[in-house]
Amino acid sequence: MKTPFLFVLSLVASSLLFADEHGDLIFSDDFERTESQEEKDEPGNGWGTNSRTRAKGNKQVDLVDGAMRIYIHEEADHAVSVTQPFEFTDGAVALRFKLEDDRDSIGLNFADLKEKSVHAGHLFMVKISPKQVQINDLKTGNMKLEIREARQNKTVTPEQSKMLKEKQVKFPHKTEVGEWHDVLAQIDGDTFTLSLDGEKVGEFSSPGIAHPTKRMLRLSVPKNVVVDDVKFWRRK
Repeated sequence: MKTPFLFVLSLVASSLLFADEHGDLIFSDDFERTESQEEKDEPGNGWGTNSRTRAKGNKQVDLVDGAMRIYIHEEADHAVSVTQPFEFTDGAVALRFKLEDDRDSIGLNFADLKEKSVHAGHLFMVKISPKQVQINDLKTGNMKLEIREARQNKTVTPEQSKMLKEKQVKFPHKTEVGEWHDVLAQIDGDTFTLSLDGEKVGEFSSPGIAHPTKRMLRLSVPKNVVVDDVKFWRRK
């Protein structure tokens, strides 16, 4: 059995090793708190939601049993977006999540609202569903203003269509519904790497990922997802 001193020393050494691997821990949330009311979203700890503007103010986020349950209201006209500000160039995001239905998915959308060349600051995202993982460069793809306008007007050229196909990649991967899963998203330069339950699922390199300042994470949920143990690290 370790002595108290050696045990503490071991914990410190482990923490330093983990910090060296992912960078400096800049945010952590285990959702071990309660809400003061049950009528409106109140996730706390800096989290924001789009329920007021996209769901007529109806509650779509609930803190239950030390986790954050996100669920779309029947009056919503957009997927639920739950946001947390941060700032890094290179770094990592980890969290635990549970899908509740075969139609569920969770998106980790990295954004910079100061970037005006794209709609709503969208930079890149990963979408995890029961059968696959999809990574998209949004900054130089679908959310680039001129491309988004062409898509809305249905005037996308053949050259633009070809380019858009190069701005995303899909990886077949089975994510069990009703079970907790650990996700780790790592950003290094222009490369995004996604791991699930300790296994590397895939990576994607694209210019939008190299955007110099990521300032916000949006959790995008079109149905229902439970989230816990969120962490952000900054390496640069």
